[in-house]
Amino acid sequence: MSDTEKKDIGTGLPEPWTVRYSKSKKREYFFEPETKKSQWEAPGGTDEEQLQKYLKEYPLRVRCLHILIKHSGSRRPVSSRINAKITIDKEEAIKELKEIHDKLTSQDDSKKGQFELIAKERSDCSSFKRGGDLGWFGKGEMQPAFENAAFALAIGEISDIVETDSGVHIIKRVA
Repeated sequence: MSDTEKKDIGTGLPEPWTVRYSKSKKREYFFEPETKKSQWEAPGGTDEEQLQKYLKEYPLRVRCLHILIKHSGSRRPVSSRINAKITIDKEEAIKELKEIHDKLTSQDDSKKGQFELIAKERSDCSSFKRGGDLGWFGKGEMQPAFENAAFALAIGEISDIVETDSGVHIIKRVA
């Protein structure tokens, strides 16, 4: 979604204020681009209800789990889970991840809650130890394709297959 479309929804902030995220303080702050003034509290004239609605719809940070399957063309073709060189090609990785995706998104209630378990058993990312949990991250902290997919998900939703330089992923947004 473009910034113009987001403005149409409305942040609740007076023009030209914007809301940003401080990585060092791990919280949002407010920025006025014309004067370059920044502050922790919402500026006067803010519609607090609209601001909260906007932040819920367009979060500054998300928390996701993922399952990564690396392939021989990945930028670092070594599995963090088994500490071994990856030999499968991209097509094989996609085929395997599609089977996992289909299992996780089936209507079978016995498959609910399996994401973390499968991540521990199969993901090639070091996050496998935490069931694929990447923790909280904001814009600009992940590879673009991954970030775009993660921020587009609703809480509890699982992405389609996402390709990055690291390999192929499925992502589940949890917050």
